Amino acid sequence: MDEKFLAGKLLLRQEIPLTTQQLEQLIDSKKIVTIEAITQTLFRYRCNRCMTTKRHHFASIPCKRCMHEHVYCRNCIRTGRVLACETLYYWKREAISWPEQLHPCEWTGSLTKHQQHAAEVINCTLQAKKKELICWAVCGAGKTEMLFPAITTVLQQGMRICLATPRADVVRELAPRFRQAFPHTEIEALYGGTEERTGIAQLVLATTHQLIRYKHAFDCIIIDEIDSFPYHKDDSLHQLAKRAMKDEASAIYLTATPRPKEKRRIQTKELPVVFVPIRFHGFPLPVPELILDRKLHKNLQKSKAPQSFEHYLETRYRRFLLFVSTIDQLPKVKKMISTFNITSETVHAEDPKRKELVDQFRENKFDCLITTTILERGVTFPSIDVIVFDAGHQVFDEAALVQIAGRAGRSPDDPNGHVLFFHQGKTNAMVQAIEQITTMNKKGREL
Repeated sequence: MDEKFLAGKLLLRQEIPLTTQQLEQLIDSKKIVTIEAITQTLFRYRCNRCMTTKRHHFASIPCKRCMHEHVYCRNCIRTGRVLACETLYYWKREAISWPEQLHPCEWTGSLTKHQQHAAEVINCTLQAKKKELICWAVCGAGKTEMLFPAITTVLQQGMRICLATPRADVVRELAPRFRQAFPHTEIEALYGGTEERTGIAQLVLATTHQLIRYKHAFDCIIIDEIDSFPYHKDDSLHQLAKRAMKDEASAIYLTATPRPKEKRRIQTKELPVVFVPIRFHGFPLPVPELILDRKLHKNLQKSKAPQSFEHYLETRYRRFLLFVSTIDQLPKVKKMISTFNITSETVHAEDPKRKELVDQFRENKFDCLITTTILERGVTFPSIDVIVFDAGHQVFDEAALVQIAGRAGRSPDDPNGHVLFFHQGKTNAMVQAIEQITTMNKKGREL
């Protein structure tokens, strides 16, 4: 087996495709060390796989493996249950050599001056082995392309890099773009249900949950959408990202909507920042329009369209992405849309046709895609408007509303998509989202 499969990995026994004899030989030669899966101190347990110490993450279970009752980690369920009687295996041999490519990047596009500046700052951070940098770039700034020079440098120097993001949709969206830009690089896209577990990639694209299998693996790690759920609320995901980095590695954070914690660190100059307040095509972000409808909730329950929405449908000339606050609203809104002779589909996080429907909407197969917040970020559709029903609902916080608005106007051929927030009462989140968009547009004009 290629040693690269084990390099920088922290794995359960069932994740290692070796015979017991082969594994014992690696342990005897000290190429692999063993670690208790769950350890106990005087007052608490600790899962050495996901690094959680929260009490509610642990429960007891009768174990068929050792015929005893002991704890297991609930937090690890989605990536493989971990029992107290299990062992983790960590590759501790000397560093693996990765290819040093002379010209790894074959992307033929060009960066704007603002993108180029950000790309240079990111590259300098890696070259100087600085610990952290946040790139605060508006939705549609072209963050992916800004990363290409830094990734090129990493690959030229024979190092390994990971781009992690909280959402599987983003990994699926990025994978073909990176494979096209870096055709000679071994690339792996990791998310729940993926079949791409080669384990030997030099460039890893992964959800942040997939970092659970890595330890001291990467010379650089890029965390995209650091403000996105669940990453911004789950400290264990932050710890996994830190553990996946080598001691001298750099961490690059990408966001269009930093949370208060990051803003404070930026203001106190604890966290270096590079701003990109303008989209790659040079046009400003669409500013949302607030539309008050005092009967909105009642109308939505009855699958009845708000009057102002009917007016929009009469005058629209783009397809549109329509966000609702809860899954149970999806069929009601679809029924409403159907009365206007508009083709539509619904999608949510657990929809088995999620990827297929997103691709079909991108290919103009229907007029309207009705969705929950799962499509608030990380997806690009050309020439669409964006509608939010019940924008005052708690699920639509400031970051979500800014990201949702950022789905419109992303095409240089049609950069002025409409963004409409239908609400039954204005919230601070709506006001702050509009203020943030307006501020970034002002910064862009001043450049």
